[in-house]
Amino acid sequence: MKYLCLVYGEEKNIQTMDDHECLAFDQGLRAGGKCIASEALQPVETATTLRVRNGKLSVSDGPFAETKEQLAGFYLVEARDLNEAIQLASKIPPARVGSIEVRPVRPIRENPRSAGDPLLQK
Repeated sequence: MKYLCLVYGEEKNIQTMDDHECLAFDQGLRAGGKCIASEALQPVETATTLRVRNGKLSVSDGPFAETKEQLAGFYLVEARDLNEAIQLASKIPPARVGSIEVRPVRPIRENPRSAGDPLLQK
């Protein structure tokens, strides 16, 4: 099963991390066949947020919300279950200065939902 591990932290703390440590962790995941994709993100001031409401596009500079922690990057991993995904995520170096959100990937291409599906009514 695929899990997305979202790396969050205060940018000033994330920027203290050595990229080489993160790259070494990434190479280990890839060598073990656990990493599907991973990337770091540019600083939050480079973000653009958009919304479409009633057919009208609204674009604003910056992230969706002002928060103490920002999304800094991600790892898309393959794990047999949530426990293994948590174990992998616990070794992501920025977990020491921020947090990692682990979320299962919904296989939308293999099992798309329709607008009338009961899950969408909640």
